[in-house]
Amino acid sequence: MHSRFLQTCRGEPTDRRPVWLMRQAGRYLPEYRAVRDKTSFLELCATPELAAKVTLQPVDLLGVDAAIIFADILLPLDAMGAGLSFAKGDGPRFEHPIRSREDIQALVRPDVHASLGYVFETVRLVRAELNGRVPVIGFAGSPWTLAAYAVEGGVSQAFPELLRWSYEDPQAVRQLLDLIAEVSVEYLHGQIEAGAQAIQIFDTWGGLLSARRWREIALPALSRMLESIPGEVPRIFYMRGSAHLLDVLRTLPIEVLSVDWRMPLDEVRQQVGPELVLQGNLDPCALLASPDVIRAEVEELLARGRGGGHIVNLGHGILPPTPPANAKAFVDAVQSAAP
Repeated sequence: MHSRFLQTCRGEPTDRRPVWLMRQAGRYLPEYRAVRDKTSFLELCATPELAAKVTLQPVDLLGVDAAIIFADILLPLDAMGAGLSFAKGDGPRFEHPIRSREDIQALVRPDVHASLGYVFETVRLVRAELNGRVPVIGFAGSPWTLAAYAVEGGVSQAFPELLRWSYEDPQAVRQLLDLIAEVSVEYLHGQIEAGAQAIQIFDTWGGLLSARRWREIALPALSRMLESIPGEVPRIFYMRGSAHLLDVLRTLPIEVLSVDWRMPLDEVRQQVGPELVLQGNLDPCALLASPDVIRAEVEELLARGRGGGHIVNLGHGILPPTPPANAKAFVDAVQSAAP
């Protein structure tokens, strides 16, 4: 298929830069909220027809250059027996936090097709509905980020339980990361077999670690996970808070490095070199401003993104208060600009 997104992932020139938004199927869209009001979050994820519907909404409403499957990075942990639930207003919770070697042993090694097959069916439905209009992105969380939620038992800004354990028994934490990586590899392969044309790995909490400790603890399982992805499928790696890790991130087995908004893209380019395609990195809060401000921010972002392949995106997921018209202004500004 002809796709500016896939061409850019492969380092090929295009007539303009592709654009999509992390968390583009979400609460900022009234059309999404209309679906979500009738079902729970986990039921929405587990109902392929509904998950496909909300996956397609931003493609139709915003005209983005790629569709990312609607799911949640924590679903593999639920399949492993960690007891995932979502409390209204409180985010994810795990009934069985993993804080010891015994807790690791209690996890199950799931049959991903039996326990997560609904995600694969969503991919198939989206591919069929799109019929080549734009490519489909599958995704998973990094082993470290999934472990952060599983050990803490839910959302945290500091994840003290995980960090404490990583100092006291780093071997056990690496054992947990290895198990998560093994399940995630099967999960990603299932998405690819179902039709995902690119894969993004989200490492939301990798930035909690120093460069040395990230290399020692988080990197080995992540590398095995990335290396397992078939060569014809572009690999995108996103990390929040990655500025201190750019030297090692540039060596990952990936085609695209997605970065947050904290460092200008031209400075990222100076550190990682010309070969990696970069993705990002507009501050999501910029989309809360006026369309005129958004267009000016896009112009600056495009200027800073010159000198190598660039997929335009936000530096993190789109914020729920974002007016849909502002998200459309962002996409339109990118698509109407020169390469």
